[in-house]
Amino acid sequence: MKKTDKAALERYKKKLQLSRSFSNVNPFETEKEKRAAIEMAKTSFSFMVKRYFPHYATAETPDFHIDFANKVKKNKTFKGFAQGGRASAKSVVNCVLIPFWLWINEEPIYLVVVGNNADRGKQLLEDIRAEFESNPQIINDFGEQYNQGSWEDGFFITKGGFIGQSLGMGQSVRGLRVKNKRPTHIVPDDIETKDLNANPVRQLKMARWIERDLIPTMDGGIRRYIHSNNKFAHKMVQTILQEIHPDWVIDQVNSYDPVTFEPTWWQKYSSDYFQQMEKEIGALAARAEFNNEPHVEGTIFKAEDIQYAPLPKLNTFKIIFGYWDVAYSGTQSSDYNAIVVQGLKDRDFWEIDCFVQQCKMSAALAYMCQFQLSLPDTVVVHWVFESQFWNDAVESAIRDAERLFNCRLNIIKRDRPRAAKYDRMLQLQPYYKNGRFYYNEKLKHKKDHQVAMAQLFGIEPGYNTKDDYPDAKKGVTDECEKFVTFSGSENSNYKSGLMRPKNDRI
Repeated sequence: MKKTDKAALERYKKKLQLSRSFSNVNPFETEKEKRAAIEMAKTSFSFMVKRYFPHYATAETPDFHIDFANKVKKNKTFKGFAQGGRASAKSVVNCVLIPFWLWINEEPIYLVVVGNNADRGKQLLEDIRAEFESNPQIINDFGEQYNQGSWEDGFFITKGGFIGQSLGMGQSVRGLRVKNKRPTHIVPDDIETKDLNANPVRQLKMARWIERDLIPTMDGGIRRYIHSNNKFAHKMVQTILQEIHPDWVIDQVNSYDPVTFEPTWWQKYSSDYFQQMEKEIGALAARAEFNNEPHVEGTIFKAEDIQYAPLPKLNTFKIIFGYWDVAYSGTQSSDYNAIVVQGLKDRDFWEIDCFVQQCKMSAALAYMCQFQLSLPDTVVVHWVFESQFWNDAVESAIRDAERLFNCRLNIIKRDRPRAAKYDRMLQLQPYYKNGRFYYNEKLKHKKDHQVAMAQLFGIEPGYNTKDDYPDAKKGVTDECEKFVTFSGSENSNYKSGLMRPKNDRI
C-alpha cells in the first residue's frame, strides 16, 4: 500500500471513530417519539444538527447557518456563494449538514464536492461518507446506509439513494451521471489556492470551467450550486463569477466586528478570541481570513512604511484639512466615499481620521458634520472637494446635511491638476519612505482604516483594486503641503515628500 493510501485510510478511520463516539441514541425512545423527532429534524435545521451531528455541534447553531440553510432548502435552483470567513464552519455546513438535511426531506441528492485538487475533493467527501457509514443516530433512524460495492474514495451510493462524488478543479465532467441520475447539488469548497490566485489566466479558465462544464452537468428540476470560500483576495474565481452573475446570492458572513471584536458566532467564540488572532497574525491578515477583507501585501506601498503614534493635541497643528473623494451610488460594486482628515505639524503630516465606505453621499456628509461637531471651538477643519465633481446634487446633499446637523461645513471647491491617477498616487511614495506620514494610533483597528490600507497596498502597475483612499490621501497631502514653511535659504527648494536634509532626520 502506498504511503498516501495508508494516510488516507488512517484519516478516514479517525472520521469513522469521531462519528461513532458521539452517539446520543436514546435506547428508550419509542417508535412514535422517533418519528416525531425525524419530522422535527426535517423542519428545524438546528434540531437536525443536534440530533444527528452532536460531534459537530460543539456550540449552538448560529442564526446565520439556519438562515442560509433555509434559503438553500427553499430554492431548488439555488445559485450562490457561501462567503464566510474562517471559523464559520463553511465546509461542514455546505458539504455535510445541508446535503443531509435535504436528503432527510426526501429530496433526491446527487452531491458533487469539488476540491482544489482530486485528493482534497476526496477528503471533503469523506466527512459525509463517514457519517452515513457509522453515525449511530442516522443508522437508528434511517437504517444501515453502507452499500458494499458502491463505497469507495471519491464516490459512494447509500442504501437510501444518496449519491456522493468528489472532483478536483478542472477535471473532466462530461457525462457526469449515475445511470439516469445527474448531479443535483454541487459544492466547490476552498478551491482558491495562492498559486491559482496569482494566475489570472488560470482563474478565468476555472471560472469558465465552472460556468460552462460543471454547472451544466445538472439538468433536472433540482440544480443547486453553492460556492464555498472566504474572500481573501480582490480577484478570485468567485469574484469573476459574481461579476458575471450579479443575480446569484452572496451570503457573506464576517467572523467578528472589527471595532468591538465581538464574534458573529458568539455561542462558540469568546469575546477576545479574534482580538488575539489580530495580535498573532496581524490585523490585515486576520481580516482577510476571517472577515472577507482582501489583503494585499503591497509592492509599492508596504505595511512597514505605516507609522502609528499617539495623536498630538489638535490645537497644536498648523492647519487641518479634510479631503473628500466623492462617490454617488453607494452600492456593493461602486466606488468608495473616501474622506481623509489630515493635519500639518512641523514638517510632518498626521492622519487624524478617515472615512472609507461604499455608501451614499449623505452618509459621508453625516460623518463630516459629526466629526466637525466633535471638535473643540479652537480647532477648524477645512473641507476640500474637487470642483470638477461639483453639481446640483452634491450641493443639495451638503445643504441637507448642514440643516440636519445644524452645522456649516464651509467646503472649499478645488481644481485639481489633470494627471494620470496612478502617476498622481505614486507621488505619495516618498512621503512614506522618508517617514513624513504619521497615523493616529487609534485608527489601527478601525474598519475604514483597514479598507484604506488594503486600497493603498493594492496600488501597483496594472492594479484592479479600488483606489479612492490613496487618491484622497494625495489630495489632502497636496493641500497640507502648501503650508509647509522653512527658515533659512538652504531649505528654500525643500519639498516635504523628498528626503530630509541629512542633519534633520530622526
